[in-house]
Amino acid sequence: MGRNEGGAAAGSRAVRFLWLALGFGLLGLGVAGLILPVMPGTVFLILAAACFARGSPRLEAWLLAHPKLGPTVVAWRRDRAIPLKAKLFAFAGMALSVVLVSVSGAPPIAIGSTLALVAAGALYVGTRPSRPRARGG
Repeated sequence: MGRNEGGAAAGSRAVRFLWLALGFGLLGLGVAGLILPVMPGTVFLILAAACFARGSPRLEAWLLAHPKLGPTVVAWRRDRAIPLKAKLFAFAGMALSVVLVSVSGAPPIAIGSTLALVAAGALYVGTRPSRPRARGG
């Protein structure tokens, strides 16, 4: 084995480890989001699955097959739709974030940044379909 091959293998192991670490962190946030009412869970689970796809296809398959965590990720991958109930929770959470930052005494730049990020998030969520697309056949 040449010097470059060993370096490439070590580099790919490091990258794989980073994908796995990020995936586990996002998985933790996703589980917390399913428990906590003001934090979204599904988006973190979708991102965790994407990280696991790059770091460990076995963990990706586990997440997709999980009876509690997998269905929303599978539905997102299949339909790219956000159910109306999930949209309403997302909008409520975003509004609460803006209110909390606004009354916290945060500097105007923090309030403006929060508003910009929430507006971008709300635009994205609002423009996704609420139901799966009809399938032709």
